[in-house]
Amino acid sequence: MNESTITGFVLLGFTSSRTIQLLLFTLVLACYTTILLGNFLIMVTVLSESKLLQSPMYFFLINLSLLDLSMGSVGTPKLVADLLNNGSTISYRSCMAQLYFLHIFGGTEILLLTIMAYDRYLAICHPLRYTAIMDREHCFRLLTVCWTGGFIHGTMQIVAITQLPFCGLNILDNFFCDIPQVTKLACSDTYIVELVMFVNASLIILPCFLSLLISYVIILATLCGRFGKGGRKAFSTCGSHLTVVSLFYLPIIFVYLKLSSSTQMDKIVSVFYMVITPAFNPLIYTLRNQEMKGAIRKLKSKCKLLLLPQRGNIC
Repeated sequence: MNESTITGFVLLGFTSSRTIQLLLFTLVLACYTTILLGNFLIMVTVLSESKLLQSPMYFFLINLSLLDLSMGSVGTPKLVADLLNNGSTISYRSCMAQLYFLHIFGGTEILLLTIMAYDRYLAICHPLRYTAIMDREHCFRLLTVCWTGGFIHGTMQIVAITQLPFCGLNILDNFFCDIPQVTKLACSDTYIVELVMFVNASLIILPCFLSLLISYVIILATLCGRFGKGGRKAFSTCGSHLTVVSLFYLPIIFVYLKLSSSTQMDKIVSVFYMVITPAFNPLIYTLRNQEMKGAIRKLKSKCKLLLLPQRGNIC
């Protein structure tokens, strides 16, 4: 840890207008409720349906839902409380903890989305070898790589930023602690530290993003020759994945892969990968996925059957 004389930070948030704050409180609370309920529903639905659980795609989907739930919980509950209470401060240690877990979960999700694209590439372009390659043991190994990579990424980021001394201003123009704004408050030259963090982010974001692009270009080229039911189903699945990838990657690239920082734009874009994307992902995967909708209907029927005997006893 550095020798910081600052014990906490003031978060400016979005606006000083109480009416707008209460409106934002309602919207953010609705998004966070969707994050919790939607991702929990996906996890319970897949775990309750053995056919889905045996599929590598849905095995990775459970973990994506877990990461979305974790990402959404890093800063959103505090944002909800701050909008309601019309004020926000955060201790130095809590700020560093936010940064740490944000980059662990974010780095892991970047790698997981890449693995999910690789899984779709094998399923569509090499269907005969798919089952042999993507067995359960291999899926666990890939998932271990994702979490290990996310842990290393987050650790490198937090080690770099805790080397900076903070001894002057303590006002962050954001609704949570994030690297671009925190580094501006350091009372020393931050060029080397910012360069290290930029390179670290680039090493995980750019290779994964390029791998995703290549995978989906090959997949879409393969699907162009398939107009049957199987081709339409695969195209729909890939469309869902591409939507999720776009919502997640574009804001992250905008915030972290640029040397200069526009605070207002960073603040707005951060809302997407912290609040909106984790809320939209469950909707994308359930509304556009026939297998998920069928499994949810089955789960609903099972719940009704479990409740009927209890009602009979009460009567």
